[in-house]
Amino acid sequence: MAKTISVQALQRLPLYLQYLKTLPLDKETNISAKALGNALGMGEIQVRKDLSAVSDGGKPKVGNCTAELIKDIEAFLGYDNVNAAVLVGAGRLGGALLSYEGFKAYGLNIVAAFDSDLEKCGVDESGKQIFPISKMENLCRRLKIELAIITVPAQNAQQVCDSLVKSGIKAIWNFAPTHLSVPQDIILKNEIMAASLAVLSKNLRDKKKQLQQ
Repeated sequence: MAKTISVQALQRLPLYLQYLKTLPLDKETNISAKALGNALGMGEIQVRKDLSAVSDGGKPKVGNCTAELIKDIEAFLGYDNVNAAVLVGAGRLGGALLSYEGFKAYGLNIVAAFDSDLEKCGVDESGKQIFPISKMENLCRRLKIELAIITVPAQNAQQVCDSLVKSGIKAIWNFAPTHLSVPQDIILKNEIMAASLAVLSKNLRDKKKQLQQ
């Protein structure tokens, strides 16, 4: 039976993985939950609980084998099984995501993009093909694509979302600054930059107040 963890724990796993990959594996054979927690500013108990949910390799007073822990986290997150995806909206943000090679390390390969502006269609600087949006449904179904990224303006996002659902897409990563309505069986992740900025601004304001006291 597949293990289940909380959304909060799921969001922490990439942070663990990112740090573990910075360690010299030829020297740091094992790492404890305490050491990992100290490095990331997290509690030891929380880290140990998270790791035990995805890996059986931890041992008392020894910790986890770093290399094996990396493999276990990658397997749990699906990074060892690359997902093909398409991107809709080849503007500045879309173009940046399209050319970002780092996604492959996280199990994501953007195979093509779509845009309503025919002048943007063709092969971009990263070598990825940008198609007219009219070809989206046919290509997604033909390649059996299940994951899509939306980077279109807010006023066009819902229409694009509806078209992607009709194209057989099962999961959507939305960067458009608007709420999207999807069927219950569709996985939707909204990347709300305004919310992240609000948290950052508040924390900065609180920090300044503490320094002034």
